[in-house]
Amino acid sequence: MSDLYVTWDDYHDLIESLAVQVYQSGWEFNQIVCLAKGGLRVGDLLCRIYDVPLAILSTASYGGKNNQKRGKIVFSKDLTMTTANLGDRVLVVDDLVDSGTTLERSLQWLHHHYGFYIDEIRTAVLWQKACSSAKPDYYGRYLEDSPWIHQPFEKYERMQIADLVASRKVPESV
Repeated sequence: MSDLYVTWDDYHDLIESLAVQVYQSGWEFNQIVCLAKGGLRVGDLLCRIYDVPLAILSTASYGGKNNQKRGKIVFSKDLTMTTANLGDRVLVVDDLVDSGTTLERSLQWLHHHYGFYIDEIRTAVLWQKACSSAKPDYYGRYLEDSPWIHQPFEKYERMQIADLVASRKVPESV
């Protein structure tokens, strides 16, 4: 498996490209659901760009060394949102589709728990890997060789707070 190293500039550029792609499709949505934790930053920026409410569905499926081992997917009990109800045209966002399992199971979870509110769901990711069984409606970049993606924030997954404290000068408390 090859590696793709992503800078913050690359990351933000992909989010902006994704926003433009959704806009140019002509589809209008009134709610974003991001899949956390990978989709948090994507959802945050898109909800600011489009000025629509953001809901968060926490999922976890990776663990192990450097968070690179896929395991069983786990969902939060409910959505976190600031609106009374979920919108009826929902854009579900994540950072990537790898196997496709997380996106597919998340859509099933949303239909099961909130289907009575939803008229239409579309999906958007920054990276679509060729090996994915899920095919999002929108994607920033298609990756034919399905590389391992090294995102700019991943350094924090390997960081220990004691190491961070030791490496920084922190002002004394008042």
